[in-house]
Amino acid sequence: MRAKSVVHTRQKKKKYFRLAKGYYATKKNRWRMTIQQLEKSLRYAYEGRKDKKGDYRQMWIMRLNAAAREEGLSYSRFIAGLKKANVSIDRKILADIAVRDAAAFKQLAELAKSQLTAAQK
Repeated sequence: MRAKSVVHTRQKKKKYFRLAKGYYATKKNRWRMTIQQLEKSLRYAYEGRKDKKGDYRQMWIMRLNAAAREEGLSYSRFIAGLKKANVSIDRKILADIAVRDAAAFKQLAELAKSQLTAAQK
């Protein structure tokens, strides 16, 4: 009598179908369609986790640009001024300061402006 993999196969398929719950049409209940859709979904999920980091950086830069323009600077000039002043705060923290503490951001903007004007002279 040979051993059959019935229980294991059923458990494996059950796991995949559980992951595919909520998918459209036959992608949730036909084995081949389920496998194909899950592979695609998991691939997009992996790429999405990588893309998310770039999306956050883009958001921080937008926030910094808006806050810097209120202080009379563009984003690039603001960052250049901070680099000349040897301020090594990353964009995430700078964006947080811009949103939460306007007075501190204003001081950073003034520092950047002073470094830019000193460099021009």
